[in-house]
Amino acid sequence: MPDNPNSLAFALPGQSVLEISGPDAVVFMQAQCMNDVALLANGQWQWNGWLTPQGRVIALFALLRRDAQTLWCLLPDFPAATLAQQLQRYVFRAKVKLRLRDDLHVGGRFAIAAQATMGEDAASLDLTTSDGQRAWLIATTSFADDAESQSRWRASDLRHGLPRLAADAEPKWTPQQLSLDRLHAYSVKKGCYPGQEIVARTHFLGQAKRGLVLLESAQPIADGANVSDGSRDVGTVISTAANLALAVASLDATPATVAGQAAKTLPLLDGLAR
Repeated sequence: MPDNPNSLAFALPGQSVLEISGPDAVVFMQAQCMNDVALLANGQWQWNGWLTPQGRVIALFALLRRDAQTLWCLLPDFPAATLAQQLQRYVFRAKVKLRLRDDLHVGGRFAIAAQATMGEDAASLDLTTSDGQRAWLIATTSFADDAESQSRWRASDLRHGLPRLAADAEPKWTPQQLSLDRLHAYSVKKGCYPGQEIVARTHFLGQAKRGLVLLESAQPIADGANVSDGSRDVGTVISTAANLALAVASLDATPATVAGQAAKTLPLLDGLAR
């Protein structure tokens, strides 16, 4: 890597890395993931995810192609060990190995980094937008704990419409309900994958009636809080960062309160799409 990633970096607790390797690694993940893995060249990454057969998001992650036979799955919330265990059931005779990289640490920094810069057992993924510089870092060395920077990082995720789904949350939202089209995180043109029929049908029939809304209130907001337009419930909070919240809400409603307190709707920032 071009510089010391730890110099300006801080730890991102709960984030983990799953390595998928072997001659069939790309083919295997192409069949399992909601985005088109085959489009990735070496050194490139994309937003991606794994769905239930009913098209509900189990895990959302960044998928990095290190080489023709190696992929790294960076999971912000869903445990890599759990994803490996669940994916293992579909390996069958494929020449692929799922390996929890618990020797790797995930950090962040508010500074520019070359896109998907890679070294041996290290990588930096650029998340810079017009709103500011950010980079994800993966390394074998640990990062310093910095609560203020960690809170700022999470708030930036929410402001850009990146859902931070609780690891133990029941899968209940489709990619469209999570507005993952903003991140170019799923494909309706590639071949079959779990949940593909639901995703494609919703896309081509234009049936997505709910999407992400960013809300701000005077007091901290809890996950699962109801969002109301003043007369009826129109959504549910799915991710929070202090006084900010991402909610899945009706696209034809104007949220007025969350958990009974006044809430202001903020525009989602662009720039995280790959």
